[in-house]
Amino acid sequence: MKIVIVNGSPRKGNTYSAINAFVEGAKDNNDIEIIDSYKIKISPCVACGTCECYKGCVSKDDSNPTVDKLVNADMIVFATPVYWWGITAQIKLVIDKCYCKGALLKNKKVGVIAIGGSPTTNVQYELIEKQFQCIGDYLDWDIKFHKSFFANKKDDLLKNEGAMEELKALGKEI
Repeated sequence: MKIVIVNGSPRKGNTYSAINAFVEGAKDNNDIEIIDSYKIKISPCVACGTCECYKGCVSKDDSNPTVDKLVNADMIVFATPVYWWGITAQIKLVIDKCYCKGALLKNKKVGVIAIGGSPTTNVQYELIEKQFQCIGDYLDWDIKFHKSFFANKKDDLLKNEGAMEELKALGKEI
């Protein structure tokens, strides 16, 4: 299976550790590509309507090549740190541009990994899960998992053996 992971963090911290653990579990049976959303240039959607949900974006940036990778994937995993009770702006830009080929993203398998500095009982994780549920409902995504982890300091998740094993097992199950 072709898995594309969209990394929403510019740092090599907890989100990076989560991605690496997931990849460790999934690497034997899958072709995996990681898109570092902070390295690509995607302009905000201007709601021009030219794309008609399948033609692609008129922006002369990385929108179309990025969305094409998602279209060609069997599964998309969004990995994001929590910024202000939500996903990062970089992830949101990628998701906004999914509209340009939304008709081609129907029934896509999707996973979400969110890492925040508050315990997982905090409302921020619920807000992110609800946001992805709404996006998934609109695009008919098949959300396979939504995992949230608490990690405050840069290497907290890496030190959490249970979380790392859970992420590896999740990758292996895919």
